[in-house]
Amino acid sequence: MKKVILSIALAVAAPFAWAQVSETTSTKTTTEGSGTITEWAPGSTIVLKESTGPRHYRFGKHVTYVTRSGRELDESTVRTRVRVGAPVRVHYATEGNDMLVDRVILDED
Repeated sequence: MKKVILSIALAVAAPFAWAQVSETTSTKTTTEGSGTITEWAPGSTIVLKESTGPRHYRFGKHVTYVTRSGRELDESTVRTRVRVGAPVRVHYATEGNDMLVDRVILDED
């Protein structure tokens, strides 16, 4: 009788003993950086000269360009106002080692 009970207990527990659990976690934080644009490739990257030195950012899938007062800029305005030497702040999310920009804020109205 003990062998039967032991066999049943092992048969029930065996799948759990060999089951593998996989867990994926990612850390995502959002923050802002500010400085003067030293390099800008629309839709790709932006490099800012910050107080700690140059910092490279990548653009996320959707980027919004706004003025300091919050007015959203259209595409043609972005082409003329966002340029090397312009002071900006960028809002970005950190995913792993990447800093993905989702908002560029011009420090002028």
